[in-house]
Amino acid sequence: MSDDLATRLREQGLRLTPQRQLILRAVEELSHATPDEVLAHVQSQVSSVNASTVYRTLEVLEELGLVRHTHLSDRAPTYHSALEHEHVHVVCRRCQAVRSYDPAVVAPLVAALGADGFTVDVGHLTVFGECVDCSRPPVASPVAAPPPA
Repeated sequence: MSDDLATRLREQGLRLTPQRQLILRAVEELSHATPDEVLAHVQSQVSSVNASTVYRTLEVLEELGLVRHTHLSDRAPTYHSALEHEHVHVVCRRCQAVRSYDPAVVAPLVAALGADGFTVDVGHLTVFGECVDCSRPPVASPVAAPPPA
């Protein structure tokens, strides 16, 4: 991580700072995290890092190709390491559970759109719906027999 980060930063005329290292490590450790979640994680180690540093650093890391973002909700973007294999995100609208799937799952959609000249950014693709746990009908609680008279 650090060598790749240092090399890419130097190529852009930027320095490798402890804050940049901490923020990249936080994204890698948290897997999928909003800037606020990254900030909280980093501040648990170094309280002097502020929100603007996290936002600016995430932008730099994305420009360098070290992190990617996607939108898993209507709130802030969610960042994940670009070292992870490319994947499609699936989000349950009820419980907000996030699962990742191999791009082969959406290959027919990608092919159909490609035939029309459209190039899909699969790593940015998020599908919303309902997970298996939330789509199960509620289990009825047993009705207690009335007490004897």
